[in-house]
Amino acid sequence: MGMTPEQVAAAIAGLGIHLNPGMVQAWESGEKVPSELQLFALADALWCPTPVLMAIRPRTLREHRLTRQLTRERLAHRIGIEPHVYAKAETEHRWNGDKQQTRALAAALGMPPDDLLEVLGQGGRLIEMLKQALDGHWKSHVTSIADYAKVEERQAQFALRVLHQEYKQFAERYLGHVLARSEQARLREIAAERAHWLRRLPEYFWELVSRPQER
Repeated sequence: MGMTPEQVAAAIAGLGIHLNPGMVQAWESGEKVPSELQLFALADALWCPTPVLMAIRPRTLREHRLTRQLTRERLAHRIGIEPHVYAKAETEHRWNGDKQQTRALAAALGMPPDDLLEVLGQGGRLIEMLKQALDGHWKSHVTSIADYAKVEERQAQFALRVLHQEYKQFAERYLGHVLARSEQARLREIAAERAHWLRRLPEYFWELVSRPQER
């Protein structure tokens, strides 16, 4: 659009988000990532739809929410549930709302209920498939996961390799602290980090398959 970082920062400030031009440059270079509110303001300042700016095709519940420029709290209010209840559903990819809440969620996200339930169901199924791959020989799961996620095998292979490395690091850290006879509080902390990481597996997977890869 021919805008300088200063002009972008000024346009964002006009939307109520104040930051210095250096932050805009940090976003461009990839050094920093905007918060959700900053992302919404940036999309408006650049007259660019949020999913286009994010360079994604929405797949997860969170991504669909971001494309509608809704915070968790605002979406929870529209549905009629507590924000922490919605946050748990988004993080764990499990939806326990009733029919009325499901219709409200689908309407807020601009999706037919059947499509919404399919997104939520895929999230749970994908978690199971990814866990099986990480617990076993991940290379043997590349084809099945690529077919299910409808991505190229090279993309699935790259994502699974990175996820397997991160998953392995949790085990190594835990074992290291066990051998060092660390306090139980530290072991529980590592276990909690691992559990949180596992719940967000689909998000990490989609981030990795969407990442440009070197030839």
